[in-house]
Amino acid sequence: MSEPSSFDQTDRERADTEMSRRSMILDVVVRSEFHVLLVVSVYLLFAGHNQPGGGFVGGLVAASACALRMATAGPAELRRSVRIRPMILVGGGLLVASVAGLAALWDGGQLLQTRYLKFDFPVIGEAAMSTAFFFDLGVYLLVLGSMLAVLEVFGEPEEGP
Repeated sequence: MSEPSSFDQTDRERADTEMSRRSMILDVVVRSEFHVLLVVSVYLLFAGHNQPGGGFVGGLVAASACALRMATAGPAELRRSVRIRPMILVGGGLLVASVAGLAALWDGGQLLQTRYLKFDFPVIGEAAMSTAFFFDLGVYLLVLGSMLAVLEVFGEPEEGP
């Protein structure tokens, strides 16, 4: 086989530099929208815990914010933005969802039966939460951790031949 000509090498280098250049407009938009999308995902988690899909949809919105961050700034920037390892989120989500699902068994209820917990805070006063919220929180963490693990694999450099 013959070696590539200098023209081919120059074209390849030019294409590499063009691909490595980032769009400043896209970078600024994603940086500003990243935190907004995370707040929207937390809103969906809290608003939807009494309706189907709150934790799942909230986790997908948070994961899409992370995917946008990785697409514009690269995997190193995503790792700086999300400092928690994905498998810790997956394990924590499984733990929280499992404990919330089993909570009703402790006082004679059925598996995944909703229980209401009352807390008395010094400044705020009394607040009530259901175990359904904690189950949705576990699903949220599980979906976010799973999607971050997938993004981490996509962001790894290719191994050469």
